[in-house]
Amino acid sequence: MDTSLTAYLAAEGFEADLRCELGETGREHGRLMLLPGPARPAAWAQNVWHDVRTIPIASIGEGAKALKAMQRNWWPYAPTLHRRTALMVEKLPKVSARPLAFGQKAPTAPLGSFTLLDDHTLLAAPHCDSAFPNGEIHFVEDRVTPPNRAYLKLWDVFTRLGVAPAPGELCLDLGACPGGWTWVLAGLGARVISVDKAPLDPRIEAMPGVSVRRESAFGLDPAALGPVDWLFSDVICYPERLLRLVERFMASGQVGNFVCTIKFQGETDHAVAAAFAAIPGSRLMHLFHNKHELTWVRLRTPGLRTQVTEG
Repeated sequence: MDTSLTAYLAAEGFEADLRCELGETGREHGRLMLLPGPARPAAWAQNVWHDVRTIPIASIGEGAKALKAMQRNWWPYAPTLHRRTALMVEKLPKVSARPLAFGQKAPTAPLGSFTLLDDHTLLAAPHCDSAFPNGEIHFVEDRVTPPNRAYLKLWDVFTRLGVAPAPGELCLDLGACPGGWTWVLAGLGARVISVDKAPLDPRIEAMPGVSVRRESAFGLDPAALGPVDWLFSDVICYPERLLRLVERFMASGQVGNFVCTIKFQGETDHAVAAAFAAIPGSRLMHLFHNKHELTWVRLRTPGLRTQVTEG
């Protein structure tokens, strides 16, 4: 067995970004990139496979037996050999992939990943970064109430990290229009200051605890605002401009926790992404519900997290 490999499953459509981030190219199997050595930071990876093993197999049954000998729960990645992979899945214990209702906790059982390189070569990792199949978090969506689908990004990050604003906490929502993120935050019972030059959806503006400031997020004075528990930003702007805003609020000491979308205009700005990743105590990731963007999170008190509960 080969135990010196790590595999990175690129977010769909962002394979080139992952190659650039990893800094070197190795073997590739569809969106799966294999490199020697332990895992390295990879924001553009939808899932990271650890302790990857290459296992010769004579049959589908032998492959399933090898997987079950390592652990119970497995999920396939099948860019090729779809029928053969499906037959192997039939021989493994069933793993549920039903969409989550927001408020449900992320699975806690270990979930391994496997793929067939060819008819007789199995690639398997018993330990992966994501508890979700191939890093994909699917929700039972609300297609009626929220004004856009941006709310799924907050559901995604709160579920992934197991943390969310508590009732009564003060949240600053920058670039709030039309109000998808404000809808999530107010639904959790938080107080929300929604900031945007454009108007908020009237239904969202009328929610309890929501106040609106019709101005640019970049003109805000952190000292004048006073302390806030959370700063959220889904502002459409160049990444460097967002970095300057974040640095200004960090320097003020007025913000407890940050959740910001870094939206790339044209080419990916890897230098600014790296600058965000280098901020102590932070995490950079590509959520399943992100597009050509990354989500940056910095929590002040990661040991005292508020568990996600339905609003």
